Amino acid sequence: ISLIFGDKLNSPDVEFGLEGGVNFSHLGGLESKNSLGTFNLGLYFDIRMKDQWYLYTGVLVKSKLGTDKLKEGDLDFLKVDIYPEAGNYSQVLNYFLVPGLAKYKLKNHFYFEAGPQLGWMYKSWVEYNSDIDGKDARIREYNKDLINWFDIGMVGGMGYQLLKGKGMTIGIKYYYGFLDVYKEKSGTKNNSLFLKANIPIGAAKKEKELEKEKVKELEKELEKEKGKEKE
Repeated sequence: ISLIFGDKLNSPDVEFGLEGGVNFSHLGGLESKNSLGTFNLGLYFDIRMKDQWYLYTGVLVKSKLGTDKLKEGDLDFLKVDIYPEAGNYSQVLNYFLVPGLAKYKLKNHFYFEAGPQLGWMYKSWVEYNSDIDGKDARIREYNKDLINWFDIGMVGGMGYQLLKGKGMTIGIKYYYGFLDVYKEKSGTKNNSLFLKANIPIGAAKKEKELEKEKVKELEKELEKEKGKEKE
């Protein structure tokens, strides 16, 4: 979609492109307090509403939330198999994340954003990893039935757009979920810190086309003025 339609989707009032980065997530209500670090990738639309106000939306199609280094009490609650070899257990949740943020861009190209975010969980598992005597092991025990498929929460963040407001954007945002992740355990809410980069697709090309159109319009006006002078 980006490669084929990116330049067509960009205009003076709409910016389209790729959002990607890393996030560090944690589930409340568990004994483990360790964050799970993962990569994420998706598409975004930055739509001008009025003056310096924008609507930021899109979807992270590859995104994971969860918690790393689960404790014994967490494993007991999740009823997962415990292996004799020492290793690390982590809860991994795959989501489609859809933000709907109000975004305010300052004239110095910094911005602030805040608003709701929806999440649809489509796959989850507890992952066991071990590395003993040079032998790696990774085992996934799927537990989608324990998880609520829907999540909603709030996002707040800030960032900066490079190249005088016409290039890539770098930013940071924080998400806090309002709903319990596990069906049978209260207080288990998603929260995650995202470090992100937004790359507009075709925006530079569109900017050049607009500049060419302006030049053509000026040439036409000059020709009209010359015609009037001759008359």
